[in-house]
Order: sequence, then C-alpha cells, then structure tokens
Amino acid sequence: MSYALGSEADNLPGFVVLPDTKGLPYNQRGNFSAGFLPVAHQGTLVQAGAASPIPFLSPPASTPSVTPAASREGLELLQRWNQRHLETQDSDSRLEARIQAYELAARMQLSAPEAFDLSAETPATRRLYGLERAPSEDFGRRCLMARRLIERGVRFVQVWSGAGGPTGNWDNHGNIAKELPPMCAATDQPIAGLLHDLLDDTLVLWNTEFGRMPFAQSSEGRDHNGGTFVGWMAGAGVRPGVAHGESDEWSWKAARDITTTYDFHATALHLLGLDHERLNLLHQGANRRLTDVHGEVIRAVLA
Repeated sequence: MSYALGSEADNLPGFVVLPDTKGLPYNQRGNFSAGFLPVAHQGTLVQAGAASPIPFLSPPASTPSVTPAASREGLELLQRWNQRHLETQDSDSRLEARIQAYELAARMQLSAPEAFDLSAETPATRRLYGLERAPSEDFGRRCLMARRLIERGVRFVQVWSGAGGPTGNWDNHGNIAKELPPMCAATDQPIAGLLHDLLDDTLVLWNTEFGRMPFAQSSEGRDHNGGTFVGWMAGAGVRPGVAHGESDEWSWKAARDITTTYDFHATALHLLGLDHERLNLLHQGANRRLTDVHGEVIRAVLA
C-alpha cells in the first residue's frame, strides 16, 4: 500500500505496527519487513502500552543540554554524511531508508505525541473500544490508536493480538477450552468499536496464518491446518454479510469455491483501487508482484 499509494501524512510513517504488549509474534519483525520492496516500506514498530510509544523520539529529561536547536544541527550534519555516503552506495535501499527515517523522526517529534495521546477521547469512545474493561483494555487501546493513525493519514496499520509461543494466544495447541475464551474476551468489543468507526472508507482485514485441525492434539488442543481456514474483510466496498467458500464436512480441507491467499491479496488490492497484475517491482531482474503469477479478484464479496 505504501509503495503503490504513498502516505497521506508527511509527519507519520506510512506503515505502523502495533504489537501485543506481551511480545512480538512468531517470526518477530519478519512479519512486517519490506520483503522485496525498498526498506523504507517496512513497518514502524509502536509500543502502544508504553509511556513513550516510540522510544528516543524526544531527548530524556536528564539531558537539558539537548535543545531543539542542537538536535536540528546534529540531524543536519548526520544527513550530510549519510547523503554523501549514499552517492557512492546508491543501490543500497537500507541507507536511503535510514536517511528517510531520521527525517521522519524529526517531523514526528511534533506530530506523534498528539496522535498517540488517547486522553482527548470521550468516555463514550473509551467504552466503545472496551478501555473500561480489564480483559479488552490492552487490545482496545491499540485499536483506538489505529483509528487515530488512520484518521491522520497513515496508509496501513497492523494491530496484533497474541505473542509468539504455544500458550496464552491464538496458537491453541494445549487447551482450546481454557485459552480461547480469554482471547475472544480481549478482542470482540474493540473490533466492533473499530468497525463502527472505520467502515465507510477503510478496508479492515482480519487474518491468521492457518486454521486448526478438526481433531484434538494431545488432549484439548489442536494442531495447525493449512487446508482450510477463515479470514474476513469489511468496509471499503465489501458486501456485508457474505460468506465465500466452504470446507468439507470435517473442516479438513477447502471443498467449494476454494480461495487462495493470492485471491485474498488480489481482492484487497482491487478494493483499494489497484490491479494486482500491474502492480509490480523490478527486483533482481524480475517483475515481482504480491500475487506472484496467481490470484483472481473474489467478485462474490464485492458490493
């Protein structure tokens, strides 16, 4: 999205990641890398539950000598050095991304504190997102922050539920009856609040890596199942109340209207005004696209 459409905000990142406060998901930061795109398009990590969501954005109180003027002079010097180095290393997108990150950080010193400050939200909004309930307060905070970032022009926001590990998240290998209800209690109300606020002109996607097997693993857990699983989308031209695709009677494999991840990506791009067959990047001599050489728009879910 940031590569194709750019960002609507010059003072905030185009791609923001709000991880679970319990930790990063499996594969850590690899989940929101830039892939084969230039490094400038990787996700910017924001710790929504921390006192300072982006560390080191402002100098600590213990360093009064770091004035705005001194910071500006230091950034200008750093930019000159980086730019000089870039002229001899123009094929390294990491260096260009670093320069852009420094420049963005300087602009964010003025804009980010307001964007991350939820204190101005009304009590009704806080209740809508579940901030007044202990089970949903954490995830609700991130959903509300996501809405504020979208309103301020951030192109794409990832909100994560669950950290890496076999217990205490959605990866229910051990005990579904014990572990799944708390995850639902944490997410149901904030998701409803986010959809209430964003449905008109924002595409909301809810996805995981795979489904669960139709039979138990060990005792009351279930193992991974890539043969059939569910993802949903809402808003931005999606027809409400439509289900597409169906598994066999055992929920073992997809059986009817089989839809692939490529199709899901093609549909998401279409809803945002992009043709998945034309959006590509020349990478190592090949035109690379999100859907590789596959993918069809799922017309049945379009409004």
